[in-house]
Parts: sequence; C-alpha cells; structure tokens
Amino acid sequence: AANSCVADCISAEKRGRAFGMLAGAGAAGFVLGPALGGLAGEFGTRDPFIVAACLALVGVGIGFFLLEETLPAERRRVFSLARANPVGSIIQIARTPFVLACLAAIFFIQLSSQAQISIWAYWGELQFGWTPTTTGLTASLYGVTLAFAQAVLTGKCVHRFGAASTAKIALLFALPSYLILAFAASTTAVVLAILIGSVAGMTLPALQSLMSQRVDGDAQGELQGAIASTLSSTAIIGPLLMTQTFAHFADDQGIYLPGAPFLISLASLAAAIIILWTSLNAKDRLESVE
Repeated sequence: AANSCVADCISAEKRGRAFGMLAGAGAAGFVLGPALGGLAGEFGTRDPFIVAACLALVGVGIGFFLLEETLPAERRRVFSLARANPVGSIIQIARTPFVLACLAAIFFIQLSSQAQISIWAYWGELQFGWTPTTTGLTASLYGVTLAFAQAVLTGKCVHRFGAASTAKIALLFALPSYLILAFAASTTAVVLAILIGSVAGMTLPALQSLMSQRVDGDAQGELQGAIASTLSSTAIIGPLLMTQTFAHFADDQGIYLPGAPFLISLASLAAAIIILWTSLNAKDRLESVE
C-alpha cells in the first residue's frame, strides 16, 4: 500500500528515488528493530512485544492523522473479487509481458536472498564460531549498508544512469558477494561480501520504478500487490530449500561445505540476471523501433 501511494503521487522520473527511500526505511527498521528488542528484553521477556505494539500504534497514528488519500476518485475502479487476490493480480499483470518478466526476475532475486535469512546465524556459528553478538553485528552491518544503497544511492544512480541501467548493473554486484560467502574462510571475507552485495539492493527500487511506468494509473496497487506476493512466495520455498541444503553439507558425511546454500543463491541470481537483461534489452529495442 505504501509503494502504491508513492506511485500515485510521485512523478515517473522521481519514483526510483522514492521507492529507494521507502526500501531504505525498511532496511533501517531491520537494523533498529532487533536492537530495540534486545534492550527491551533485558527488562523482561514480554517487554519487546510491548515496545513493538507501541511502535505499531505510532505507525497507525501517523497513517490515520497525516496520510491523505493519494488516488483521486477519477482514477479508482470498481472492486473486483477476481482481481483482489495474489493469483488474480498476477494474472492481470501478466498481460504486460515486460512487467511479468520483471516479476520473474524479482522472484529469483528474493529467492537467492533467502540463504541469508534462513541460515545466517547457524552458518556463522558453525563456520566461524560467531557469538550472538557477532551475528547481530553482521546482520546490522548488512541492514545499514542496504539502507544506504537504497535510500541514498538509488535516487542518484537512477537520475544519472536511468532506472534500467541501474537495475542491470547493480544486480551484478550480488554475484561476487554470494561467491565469497559460499567459500568464506573468515569474518573479514563475510564483511567484504556484505559491502559488495549491498549495492545490489538498488535493483528492486529501480525495477519498481520501471514497472510502475508500464501499468495504468488505476492498477498501481495491483502491481505493488503482485510484487509483494512474489516476494512472499519465496518465503515459502526458500527457508526449506536453504536449511535442508545447509543440513546436508554441514554434517560429517559426504562433502563438507556449509556455504552450499549460497551456491544455490548464485544459481538463482544467474537466472534473475538472464531474465532481467533479456527483458530490458528487448524493451530498449522495442522503444527504439517505436
């Protein structure tokens, strides 16, 4: 819904920066949330939930009192149950081949990131002897660098190079990042991988900007819903795939390679790059003909 508001009230040429700032805010929450929860947990096991409830209440208050409707009445359409579900929205969006290709690329991008989400703490403890503090610090570093890339660099790069070039080039930075993580022998190597890989965080905001320009004004919410559904679907597949791969290669039987899930991420990312580059190049050729 927040992304839809951005698409409604921000001009097409400025959406990349706006989407990046919104994603950066989420990444900042990824850093601050665990820190606040940890501090509150020192006072009692229930206190983090109380803090979370208070933060949610603040969000509700801001939305209720400060957020005005962004979609004018003339651009609204009649509610349709057939379109008000993940499958229905994706079917509608699929009528635009370029947007469908971007959704496919986003699926593989997010699937690759499920390795960090699913096994980070287990992998760090087994491979490097990380303590919970080290695990938290590395996760926070990832959040900080990702927030900087999305909130600060995305707008500048989209303005300087265009959304398509930003998406294509930024995604390439994730390749060496996953390769380093797969065979990392020290925490220093992990930090290097985080710094390199954070640049790829610019890809999704840039793609959101491109996709929002290809759908009608009354379908922006539907588009953002389709993107959210695509991201959520990887949370069904990814954890099972990554944890089982980690378990298979982290025991004393057969090949020992705890970083194997990052190789799966590498393969998934390669699929995303092929889809993305092919669709963007085809889009450029079509526009040049037109």
